Amino acid sequence: MLELKMFINGEWKPAKSDQMNIVINPATQEVIANAPRASKEETEEAIEAAQAAFVSGVWSGLTTHDRAQYLNKIADKIEERYDELVELEVMDNGKLKAEAEFDVADAATCFRYYAGLILAPEGETYQVPENVQALVVREPVGVAGLIVPWNFPLLMSVWKIAPALAAGNTIVYKPAEATPISAMKLVEIIEEVGIPKGVMNLVMGKGSIVGQTIAESKDVDVVSFTGSTEVGREIMKAASGNLKKISLELGGKSPNIIFADADFETAVDYALFGIFFGAGQVCSSGSRVLVEESIYDQFVERYVERAKQIKVGPGMAEDSQVGAIASEQQMNAILNYIEIGQQEGATLALGGNRLMTNGLDKGFFIEPTVFTNVTSNMRIVQEEIFGPVVTIQKFKDEAEAIQLANDTDFGLAGAVFSGDGAKALRVIKRVRAGITWVNSYHPTYVEAPWGGYKQSGIGRSLGKYGLEDFQEIKQININLDVHPVGWFPN
Repeated sequence: MLELKMFINGEWKPAKSDQMNIVINPATQEVIANAPRASKEETEEAIEAAQAAFVSGVWSGLTTHDRAQYLNKIADKIEERYDELVELEVMDNGKLKAEAEFDVADAATCFRYYAGLILAPEGETYQVPENVQALVVREPVGVAGLIVPWNFPLLMSVWKIAPALAAGNTIVYKPAEATPISAMKLVEIIEEVGIPKGVMNLVMGKGSIVGQTIAESKDVDVVSFTGSTEVGREIMKAASGNLKKISLELGGKSPNIIFADADFETAVDYALFGIFFGAGQVCSSGSRVLVEESIYDQFVERYVERAKQIKVGPGMAEDSQVGAIASEQQMNAILNYIEIGQQEGATLALGGNRLMTNGLDKGFFIEPTVFTNVTSNMRIVQEEIFGPVVTIQKFKDEAEAIQLANDTDFGLAGAVFSGDGAKALRVIKRVRAGITWVNSYHPTYVEAPWGGYKQSGIGRSLGKYGLEDFQEIKQININLDVHPVGWFPN
């Protein structure tokens, strides 16, 4: 069993309190780690360390070439510890080994991408009416508070840490209580490459204490949070104290629109992948499948037939295709939504139960679940379930497909499947979402922006946009004709 520690001002520290967070493997309920629960005072200590390190310029004062070297060394270390990180991510989160392998590989790629991005030429100059040279430069914001979710513990951390470090910020980093193991391992790697003291700080604990303290602190200059919309609203309120920059990647209820002229088997396959990848615990999951009415019955029949064949099991088992739910609390929330769906009158076409046979009785596993005959006013259609639960709804034409797709408070992701390229582009342009696909679902690229419309958040991760979330923009004006302004008489 692992004994986790926090990392504050260059030192590994246990919590001062005897209160510990017990971390379990969701596939077996085996206790795998004890994690500290920091107090408000300990969180403030980490913030003070980050603030002092930023003011000193020990990190922000480095050249971009120097920071890029550090980021590339971190990527090297991640690749060296690839197998260890994959195994820990599976144990910690319950996801499939194949999913964890992607996450670890992409984490290294992300650090390398930002190492390269900050070496690219940047800055702007403007010709202005007077004899002045106007420049625009980008500078680090300051202390970055990073609060990450439990569904992609390592990868979502890296999506924030890599650009925050690349931009020259110092960091106070809070992982989710359910999945803190890879956080400590990642910070171990960052320490190993010699990041200066105080630049990287790791604080574990409850969101109501650690997260709240980070969001409220006037010494934190930017807060980046990924999680539920409800918590995002609280972060936004808390951050208003010093009007700090915020980046929020929040919930989703994403539509996957399938027209009759789509390649049928491709559409079915991606519709399965869109929701059951990651056991549906993906913010961009295609949890609402919208199907043109002329193929609706055929689609449902084939979809259910395919979904019945999905093998649910432990993440390290070679034949598993869907892993465990990350926690008992989340499993119970999903099962509650399944009950709500039945009460609302939706047809439970498949699944709906916790799996307790074939050695799965000690873990948190749920059958792939399919609801049909749903209406837009149902809670299972409107609210984020965050599990392996999909609704399949029919539409008559393009206009209704767009109306149904946008009939939600969320706007994170969406897809269109059609053999008519013009129609697909026409529809996807009208889907109010930040991440979209045509004849595909889920591919993510570090070069491209990630984030949503409406109540799915503010700001963007990844690409140059992810770097800009951790930068301030400064205007510099240089007078090329130095003489008194003459505004006031001598």
